[in-house]
Amino acid sequence: MTTAVARWADLLEGEEVAHSDLEPSREPKLEPLPDDLDPRVASSLVASGVTALYRHQAEAWEAAQRGENVVVTTGTASGKSLAFNLPVLDAIAREPKTRALYLYPTKALAQDQARSLAGLRLRGLRPAIYDGDTPSERRWQIRKCSNLILTNPDMLHVGVLPHHDRWGDVMANLRYVVVDEAHVYRGVFGSHVANVLRRLRRLARIYGADPRFLLATATIANPGELAQELTGEGATVVDRDTSTRAEREVVIWNPPLLDTELGLRASPLGDAAQLLSALTSRGLRTICFAKSRKAAELIHRFTAERVDSATARRLAPYRAGYTAEQRRDIERRLVEGELLGVTATDALELGIDIGLLDCAISVGFPGTVASLRQQWGRAGRRELGLAVLVCSDDALDQFFANEPASLLSRKVEAAILDHANPRILDGHVLSAAFEAPLGEADVRELGSEALRRAAQLPELERTSAGYVWKGRDYPAARVSLRSGDGEAFTVVDGDTGALLGLVERDRAYSTVHEGAVYLHLGEQYLVESLSVDERVAVVRSAGVDWYTQVKKESETTIEASRRAEQKLGVELHFGQVSVTEQVVAYARKAIRDGSTIDVVPLLLPETTFETEAVWFCPKAAQLEGLDDMPRLLGSLHAAEHTLIALLPLWAMCDRWDIGGLSTNLHYQTGCPTIFVYDGHSGGVGITERGFDRFPDWVEDTARLLQRCPCRAGCPSCVQSPKCGNLNEPLDKAGARALLERMLAA
Repeated sequence: MTTAVARWADLLEGEEVAHSDLEPSREPKLEPLPDDLDPRVASSLVASGVTALYRHQAEAWEAAQRGENVVVTTGTASGKSLAFNLPVLDAIAREPKTRALYLYPTKALAQDQARSLAGLRLRGLRPAIYDGDTPSERRWQIRKCSNLILTNPDMLHVGVLPHHDRWGDVMANLRYVVVDEAHVYRGVFGSHVANVLRRLRRLARIYGADPRFLLATATIANPGELAQELTGEGATVVDRDTSTRAEREVVIWNPPLLDTELGLRASPLGDAAQLLSALTSRGLRTICFAKSRKAAELIHRFTAERVDSATARRLAPYRAGYTAEQRRDIERRLVEGELLGVTATDALELGIDIGLLDCAISVGFPGTVASLRQQWGRAGRRELGLAVLVCSDDALDQFFANEPASLLSRKVEAAILDHANPRILDGHVLSAAFEAPLGEADVRELGSEALRRAAQLPELERTSAGYVWKGRDYPAARVSLRSGDGEAFTVVDGDTGALLGLVERDRAYSTVHEGAVYLHLGEQYLVESLSVDERVAVVRSAGVDWYTQVKKESETTIEASRRAEQKLGVELHFGQVSVTEQVVAYARKAIRDGSTIDVVPLLLPETTFETEAVWFCPKAAQLEGLDDMPRLLGSLHAAEHTLIALLPLWAMCDRWDIGGLSTNLHYQTGCPTIFVYDGHSGGVGITERGFDRFPDWVEDTARLLQRCPCRAGCPSCVQSPKCGNLNEPLDKAGARALLERMLAA
């Protein structure tokens, strides 16, 4: 055992360690710098310490030199930035008028990349950040002088494309568009960004340019498909990671059960603080990822209370809400080794360079294997590291605690989006028509569906030049890239007047009704009022020990079955459904144990939205012994909940992106039916992924029910934090029997 292992080995001897394994090291495969690389770029790289390329970096260079779009999908710290920087820097060195546009999902990533580029000291390279923080007086200078512009999709959408006449020189000379952290662009957000990139391609063509796309992403299952969906063009996939990797010990840590029957466990925040304090007290540089900024602050506080004063001074939390200067200072202190321990939200999960760390702790499964690997990749970049998942009581976490091989050997998920979803597409069709008349020549970039929608949108007028915008404002300002609904509700802080966020109309009555506890970046707010007419929710900061959950009456109507196959003894369907919901009450529940404090009657308007779903009707033999009421309804309901909890294993989504309905008698099918549907209007492909992987999905769900030690059901298996029936009725044993019989079919 090495010295490094000895420094933490005694911490991993308790019953909390559900699994421990050692991932082997990997030797790098290196190649010399390309002979055809501009000598000035080569000299700058050598001066900064880069004297060779990993093989995958060389493959990306070769593909770019052939004029191809490229997507690089390799692990954390594998040099993806250099892979896309190399062709860009070479092009600019050869022709300084060349322009490149870099897109990042966060401002922090753009700042980090700008620092790295400036550090190369490459003559003729003029990088600049253009985002909401850029002073007005600097903006015209950047448009005129900068040849490498770093921005984000939101600014491109509302600040660049609608005003492309100011960007004529940039558009005409646009050679490369870099899309970093491309796996972030999935679901509704990704569907919007795909349309923004198509609008960018269209305008570049109008100005006489045909930019190539260079994408970098965490390891995902479908990088080529994602690149195609995002940009509208094919891309060469570079996915063989040839970078060096140190040994890493991987641990799944499950807080001990306090009540076996109820499935209650010790706090994962407390256990994370215990680990963080022990590791930092031994001088091990550690990062701890939490799902919310409140959790990050609590873990930091609990840790600081456990260590001596000298160590406490070398700890810091890192989260949204801090000023840019505060965040940069924490990053600097971490890189320079001044800090020993940082508790962070996923703001530090992405590719910010924070130096070499010994240990990485993830508190709660972050939603995708790709994201978990990103977090764990922070540990042991050059020598042996420790990576820990501290499980919460969520069903997915407990599934992995009981089935560690399903996590450690699982292929990463597929990133899915649907840019042609009319609820998303229409706003971009209007925006494109504002930017330039829309006609048949635009099919290459925008697709035939965009032209079909243009003919149906009353705000467009058909002219000899094409469809044009009739309004006086510019439509891009109406479209939020984070929402699939043009009629979203705004959430306003009643104390400061600040806009906290947007909630889709379909979700507003469930999440920002009067009396609701609304969470924003991990902070609690109490909803003071909800104006249905003005679509505004006013909230105020609160610190309460309870949360709210609505009770809803729901109905799902089958509009069309698009696919149907016999799987696991049932006829499985995928297609269009409409979901009608009405909030009739809400419960206040104790955070401590989930018990109901009271139920408050509430009657809000009905909402109906169309979406995609999978559904099936269990056969009579599969329901034998379960067909008496209320057991039948409880079995179907519990199976529906657990299927929803496990679907994120097969699609890069969150449990909150999925809804469902189970009924003992559906009026269209005439029999017991289970529906699982996309929670976003129009759907974004989540449930179609479930249709494709249905046997694996059901097998994982049955295993979860088999392994959970509770007797009647708990938050780790069949209970859902968003159930419209307040988790009644639920029959865990019946759900398990049903799914096992399906698997045996």
